[in-house]
Parts: sequence; C-alpha cells; structure tokens
Amino acid sequence: MNDWKIHEKCAVFGASLTLTESAGITYNGLLSMQHRGQEGAGIAVVSGNRIVCHKNVGLVSEVFSDKILMDFPKSGLCVGHTRYSTTGNNTRQNVQPFVTEYLTGRIATAHNGNITNAKEIREWLQSHGVNFMASSDSEVISSFIAYKALEKNDLLQGVISAAEKLKGAFSFVIISNDNKLIAVRDPNGFRPLCIGQNEYGTVVASESCALDCCGFSLIRDVQPGEVVMIENGKITHSSIPLKAAKVGFCIFEYVYFARPDSVINNLSVYEARFNMGRILARECPADADVVCGVPDSGLAAASGYAEESGIPLVTGFIKNRYIGRSFIYPVQAQRESAVHLKLNPLKTNIEGKRIVLIDDSIVRGTTGAQTISALRSAGAKEVHMRLSSPPFKYTCYFGIDIGSEKNLIANNMSLEQIRKAINVETLGYISKEGLLEACKKSTLPFCMGCFTGKYNTEISDYAKSQFE
Repeated sequence: MNDWKIHEKCAVFGASLTLTESAGITYNGLLSMQHRGQEGAGIAVVSGNRIVCHKNVGLVSEVFSDKILMDFPKSGLCVGHTRYSTTGNNTRQNVQPFVTEYLTGRIATAHNGNITNAKEIREWLQSHGVNFMASSDSEVISSFIAYKALEKNDLLQGVISAAEKLKGAFSFVIISNDNKLIAVRDPNGFRPLCIGQNEYGTVVASESCALDCCGFSLIRDVQPGEVVMIENGKITHSSIPLKAAKVGFCIFEYVYFARPDSVINNLSVYEARFNMGRILARECPADADVVCGVPDSGLAAASGYAEESGIPLVTGFIKNRYIGRSFIYPVQAQRESAVHLKLNPLKTNIEGKRIVLIDDSIVRGTTGAQTISALRSAGAKEVHMRLSSPPFKYTCYFGIDIGSEKNLIANNMSLEQIRKAINVETLGYISKEGLLEACKKSTLPFCMGCFTGKYNTEISDYAKSQFE
C-alpha cells in the first residue's frame, strides 16, 4: 500500500446479454475499473449447467491473456471482479468471484465492501457443516447465499434472506447456473453500483465509466437496499427489501476512489472534485504564482481552485502510466527517490514559482513529504498544500483501507506540526461543511465516518478489534 494513499476494496461487473461475448465485455469493464483494485482479478461465466471461472493475483491484463479469454465458453452471462484486499491475504484463494456449489445449483459471487459481522456468519455456517477455502468475507457471502437459497428453495429469496443478515458495506453481483444475474446494494448505500443497458442486454458495474467503455448507457443506480434480478438481458425483478435507519454513501468515492468520468448518485465525480477546488480556494486562499494538482485525483480540484482564485493552472507533474503494480528498489537511495518513478515534476512550470499544490488527502504523510521534496528539487520557491478532504482521524469499517487510527498523521500532529513535517509554507484542508457543499447534487446523503467518527450503522466489537 502506498503509505499516504488510501485503497478501496474492489470493483464488480456483471452482464446478462443476448450476445455470447460476455467474458470479453466483462474484461473491458474490469480494465476500466482497474483503479479500484490492482491485487487480483477474476471472471466467471455460465456454460450450460456449469460455471467456469478463471482468477489470479495481478492486474486484469496480467491475469487474462488473449488465449484465456478465447478459451472461455461462449456465454451471455458473466460476472467479474478486480480486487484490493482489506480482509484476507492477497492469494489466489481470496481472489473473486467465488464459485459455490450447493445441492440444487451453482452460483458465482463478486463483492465490493466489507462485512462487519462476517466472523459471526462464518462460525454459524461452519457449525452447520460448511467448509471454507479462503479467508475473505466475500466467500462467506457466497456460501451464506447458497445456504439460504437451498433453505428457501429459491435463489432470489435466498439472496434476500442472506442479505438481511449481513451488516456493513456490500454491493455484490451473483450469477447462477439457471441464467440469473442478481445485483444487491446494502441498505446504507455505502458502495456504488449502477445499471446499464443497450440493445444486447443489461450490465451492472461499480462505476458508470465501465458502462461507457463497454458501450452501455447508464440507466440508473441500484438503490440502497435494492435487489435487482436480470434474466436474458432484461430486468425481471426489482424490490427494496433491505432497510436501514440511516442511508450514507461513502463521500470519499467523490474525493478519490471513483474515476472522474463516472456519474454516481446523479453527481458527476469530476464536477464534485471541481467544486471541492473552488471551495478550497474560498476557504484556504494562497498568495502564489501557479496552481497544480497531484495526478490523478487532484487534477479536477486544482482546476476548480485555479478558476475560483484566478491563479493560473499549470501541469506540475508528468505521470508514468506504464509502471505495473510494484517497483524493485535494490538500494536505499532508489527507494528514497521512488516518487519520481510515478510522478516527475515538470521543472519548466515549477522553477522559481510559488505553487499551490492540490491533492485529495494526507493519511500518514511520508509520501506527501517526498512529493514536496521533489517540487523543491525542481526549484519551487514556495509550496502551499491544499487538500480536498478534511483530516482523516477515524477508521473506516466499510471497505476503505485506512488501518489503525494510531498511524493517522492528523491524530498525532497539529496542523502546524503536519505543515512542518511535510515542509510546506502553508497547509489547508477543506472543511467538512465545504466538502458536503461540493457534493450537494448527490441524490443520497453521505457517510463521513472517517472524518467525524460517526457511522451510519452499528460496528461489532470484533470488527473494531481488527483495526486496533
């Protein structure tokens, strides 16, 4: 994990089509959502009475060669997943989708989020004779759905019955060997999930950018607590059986996770970030020569800051887009200068300038200091740091890898101490009120637990213990 960037758990994609090219379409959908997870990827397709699955650790393009994609059975029903692990080790066994067989059927399940009562459900299933091959809570979901489907003698009712018992964040997609695709979003609405359609059928995805890239039009978001069933490319069931006392979509999707070309809950991610920059310029002005953003999530906010402040916007960094998941650092000197491998300052725009640097967050601070150091080395006269999210102070239990609160820089230092630690002239965060104002067009209210410590649902003692 990058030591100042936060990671989201994963992305899901499901397709029910009249075409038999669902595996290739799902592959393209996963590629477009690679930003949501780079540790593993998998695709499962229905073929007759079978479910054929291929998955492994690595990037989508590393897991699926042309030959592997060609070897998939021709099918119109498919589910895919790309993973960043927040529970379970990064091994092939923990990569999704999970294929589960039970007495009357087979399902494959892909999940985005974090189940806070997964341990209790796992133990209950084990007491009823269910065995597990992995340590991921996503396998628990798949097994629990299969158990309930057998109990209810109906897959849809089994999905609903299982989902009613789950706590935490979950947007998941299921395919079955009887040609059903079922999408479910938790009643709090923590994680995104949307529906797209074209003349060949219906797909569901974590983000609308995946729909665009695969030639589907965004129809709508799956609503909090909604269960949608799709058969032969058409929606055949939609209901909202899952209820919560409080709905709250993760606001950090707009700050960082989602691609800027996605639309979530009727709000453009780019527009939200642009608004954050404008509000930052009002709340935290700076006397400077140029504004630049840290690629990629800081770029839209930098544009907003520049427009509102009247300070010229320039490109501050050139991003190397051809680097894989990891670097090899044979010696300490290379490790210390690793920031240049991904982001190299553009000296002609930096040298001798007073810079407003826009980024989405500071979590631990180490890489932030390295980025500032790179700007200084390129000749920056002053650096004024501005963040488009408030200080991180609390753990997220719903699929964001923040880790222990003890490691968060905002819990260990004052604003002035952080400023000195990362070596900037001034430091400013957007306010919580400002962030809400930037995202006010969203059709859903927000969860801001990582900033406020107030969550929209109960957290079990076990879940809390995993982050201590």
